[in-house]
Amino acid sequence: MRLSAPATSALWARLTPRWISQSVRNKLLAMALLPLLVVLPLLIGALVLWGNAAYDRLLITKVRSDLAVARGYFEQVLGAVGSGTQAVAGSHQLHVALASRDLPRLQTQLMAARARLGFDFINLYSPQGQLLTADWTQVHPLPASVNDTRGAGGPAAQSPVEPDQPAGLKLLAAEEMLAMAPHLRERIYIPLIGTANASATTRTQENRALVMLSNAPVLGPTGETLAVVRAGVLLNQNLDLIDHINRIVYPDGSLPLGSHGTATLFLEDVRIVTNVRLFQNLRAIGTRVSQAVRETVLDRGESWLNRAFVVNDWYVSAYEPLLDQTGQRVGMLYVGYLEAPFRQVKTGMLVLIIGIFVLVIILAAVFSLRWARSIFKPVEQMNHTMRKVEHGDTSARVGEVQARDEVGALANHLDQLLDVIDDKTRSLQEFADDLDAKVIAGTRELAESNTSLQQAQQQLVKSEKLAAIGQLTASVAHEINNPIAVIQGNLDLVRELLGDQAKPVAAEFKLMDQQVDRMRLIVTQLLQHARPSEFAGYVEAVDTRLALENSLVLVGHLLAHTGITVVKDFQATQAVEINRQELQQVVINLLINAIQAMPDGGTLLLRTLDQVDDPSSPGVVMQVCDTGAGLSPEVSAKLFRPFFTTRPDGNGLGLWISVGLVERYGGRIQGMSRRDVGEDSPGAVFSIHLRRDGVSEGD
Repeated sequence: MRLSAPATSALWARLTPRWISQSVRNKLLAMALLPLLVVLPLLIGALVLWGNAAYDRLLITKVRSDLAVARGYFEQVLGAVGSGTQAVAGSHQLHVALASRDLPRLQTQLMAARARLGFDFINLYSPQGQLLTADWTQVHPLPASVNDTRGAGGPAAQSPVEPDQPAGLKLLAAEEMLAMAPHLRERIYIPLIGTANASATTRTQENRALVMLSNAPVLGPTGETLAVVRAGVLLNQNLDLIDHINRIVYPDGSLPLGSHGTATLFLEDVRIVTNVRLFQNLRAIGTRVSQAVRETVLDRGESWLNRAFVVNDWYVSAYEPLLDQTGQRVGMLYVGYLEAPFRQVKTGMLVLIIGIFVLVIILAAVFSLRWARSIFKPVEQMNHTMRKVEHGDTSARVGEVQARDEVGALANHLDQLLDVIDDKTRSLQEFADDLDAKVIAGTRELAESNTSLQQAQQQLVKSEKLAAIGQLTASVAHEINNPIAVIQGNLDLVRELLGDQAKPVAAEFKLMDQQVDRMRLIVTQLLQHARPSEFAGYVEAVDTRLALENSLVLVGHLLAHTGITVVKDFQATQAVEINRQELQQVVINLLINAIQAMPDGGTLLLRTLDQVDDPSSPGVVMQVCDTGAGLSPEVSAKLFRPFFTTRPDGNGLGLWISVGLVERYGGRIQGMSRRDVGEDSPGAVFSIHLRRDGVSEGD
């Protein structure tokens, strides 16, 4: 049942204590103390809960970023294993030694490469998987043919050797690992240590190996596989790797309050390498992760971002799964830092906040009582004055009050109210005068508005006239083109009919040709002003060789200070229809980019070719090639976007503008690495495809 407003008021009056309802003073005191004694404690509780949650979120955000740093370095090491393996396989010295069947020399090269790259092993296998040599093997004579494994003294690989296998994680049995690197035996076997909260197991020893493994083929002159290089890094008890990860994620001084960071690599749920200490300087290698973390990370493939009990203390922890080359979860990467210092600081902060709020409540209660007195005292004075007036004392006044707020203003207004009655007539007259002034001001504003409207109308008329003039100009310019064409045609006809007899007046013919070209230029400029968005530029037949030569002269001052060698290969036999100045602007932009891509010198190749890939659109391809760093797939995807640049001092507009200029005339620009177009040398190739019968956007 819904209560009416009078019923609600009556119910509230019955529920309110008598000592409050009968006095304004008591009501004000209750209103002042109610927020302090009820609302502020609730606010304190909400702030404590929010602060605690926010502080925990900050800790989780920190460990999430730490995990991203650790993952990035781990992937960097994995990539280095792959690139290093390919570098060894592509080594010229390796090919020479393999061709000469010099096995001791091969072994020496593998040992040097392993020391240089920091790998744990580098082996050389035949295409059939027979071990040819490694830094730990005895030297066996090579067979007559590398592809023939008969007579090779090395053992066969325990697992198939893929000729070209990118770097990735691989979980190997001890026998497989020992077949590749028997000198790593001591690092493979790890005794398991009983760990609280870990899942139940009957195993007492970890006898598997987690390896960063990569294969790369050694290719012959015709592309056949002569041998396979297999290299890798064993993660079991790899203390240098995990300590380096820990130094990158948690450098000295990065964690305040005495906390310290840790990093760990797991083979499934077993710590195979870590800098978490079991006690004193003994690392917790062989301990296992809790069952809750295992189910989240290994079973469900999710990341763990929360506090976790690690060996013997609580850490703010982050775990994520490690995947092998087939996408199977074979381990975990962990980073975290000691939670206790942060927990102590959080507790201290919460106690400090609660203490500050309690102090604020006490001070607010004291000041609220004083401020409430400044309110109810003037109210009591006004009530006493109104009672005197009711009894006939018209001279009664509230008098001076200390309050300077609305209540004080109300008391003063009560005193002024009696005096206002005598001045009522004068006030009405002043009101009438003020109304007249407002009417005059409104009339003036209306007149000013009419003036502004007239000005806007005049501006609109002016804009329409300008638009009409523009249309007329464009129309006249187009009409002039016809007689110009007739004049030029007749000049050419007269010159042809006269033949040799036209030589005495050749200068006059040349002067007339120049004046016709001048009229064309004037018409083109008129069209440009009339339709600037459609005007592309004056089109003429341009020799691409001369365009490159002239542009090369303009950037000569940049080439003079570099060790760049310019090579020219001009094969094009056709001219292209384009604006000469705009083509030169595009070429100069590409030349400057190529020079800047070779700060230490190199070769700048300028090439022109007849375009034969599209018979329906014959033309010329102009190429500017450098031997710089080349273009990555990421850079190639964004190359012609506005404001994209790889230089800190660039604005990212040069290539974007160049594309717009070339596309005006039906052309296009392409940029790619030289290796993508089948060349062996590094660098980039920018190709300008131009049409022989170029068209512009205005056509």
